[in-house]
Amino acid sequence: MSETETGAAPGRTTEINEGTLRLDKWLWYARFCKTRSLATAMCRAGQVRVNKVPVRKSNQSVRAGDVLTFSQGPRIRVIRIASLATRRGPAPEAATLYEDISPPMPPRQARPAEVGLREPGAGRPTKRDRRALDRLRDN
Repeated sequence: MSETETGAAPGRTTEINEGTLRLDKWLWYARFCKTRSLATAMCRAGQVRVNKVPVRKSNQSVRAGDVLTFSQGPRIRVIRIASLATRRGPAPEAATLYEDISPPMPPRQARPAEVGLREPGAGRPTKRDRRALDRLRDN
């Protein structure tokens, strides 16, 4: 069958099945990655799991209902694909592509009191001041 008979544009590849999409494209469409190149790099680095199986190929096919697990900054994201997209639309449209089933983030720890804060205009610390601060920080 030729490309014109299947309806595909010359030189363009079609998806494997009607209900699937490449993983890197979906991550980009859903706005988890800023560029498609970053999505591809994330897949090739083995940072994404599809249905608990690590993926090292960006052309891995995903479909609605698949569960993706990946880290995004300090957070582990667990995402269930709700639908596939045909374009990278605005953020509200991208939010409809998935359901976030990530565990809740732990509460932020209270920061310890800043050791060694100096009053404005107090000048540069002396060697003695610096050693006293080092003792405080070590304990």
